[in-house]
Amino acid sequence: MKAKKLYLLLILLSFSVALFSQEPEELISQGDKLYAEMKDLATAKEARAKYQEAVIKAKSYEAYWRLSRILYYIGKNTESKREKKIIFSQGVYYAKKAVISEPEKPDGHYWLGVNYGLFGETKGVLKSLSLVKPIKNAMNKVIELDREYEDGGPDRVLGRVYFKVPGIAGGSKKKSLEHLVKSKEIGPNDALTRCYLADTLLSLKEVDKAREELEFVLNMESDPRWITGVDECKEEAKKMLQEKAFTEK
Repeated sequence: MKAKKLYLLLILLSFSVALFSQEPEELISQGDKLYAEMKDLATAKEARAKYQEAVIKAKSYEAYWRLSRILYYIGKNTESKREKKIIFSQGVYYAKKAVISEPEKPDGHYWLGVNYGLFGETKGVLKSLSLVKPIKNAMNKVIELDREYEDGGPDRVLGRVYFKVPGIAGGSKKKSLEHLVKSKEIGPNDALTRCYLADTLLSLKEVDKAREELEFVLNMESDPRWITGVDECKEEAKKMLQEKAFTEK
């Protein structure tokens, strides 16, 4: 009788363990569904909550990098600079966890570099020059692992970094152009890449080519998903086309 009870108890325990081990995957799946349908900040925060719970339960690579990614989007769309810094620093923290967990996969490296970049942008260029090398290192690692990640994401980020950083600190308009052209080659329909490329071309006095990039963005179909930011890029393209360099020509 005791043996039978013990056997039943073991079955129940193994069943409970199985349920627990499945739960983080289910939470990640729910977070991914929210992410795919994301149209506002409230939905983004719901997705964050799912990923946070998955991290608590499993501390897995898949949960770490997804949490870093959603923190980037939330931080990007938060108004308070103080809150932005906190959110992006959290994004850096979880991306580092992902990198430690799976150093030969691109996701952790990519979102580490992206969160570093936005954290630095929030602080100001001169206050965050120390982050330039870590960002470059992260993106070069992604290029090594999967250059097509996020539609040419690592080249897009490097292109912007080389554009933004002063020459004395390692910036280069020529390198910016090289990376952004490569990013466009990989992801020709990425509106953000096109806007960044137009910025770089304009700095190199390539006004007509810059105009072509911006007009391409304006003619893109609007994407209802909040995460893509196509409409935001269209607004930026309109503003840029009103600049003196374009109106004088």
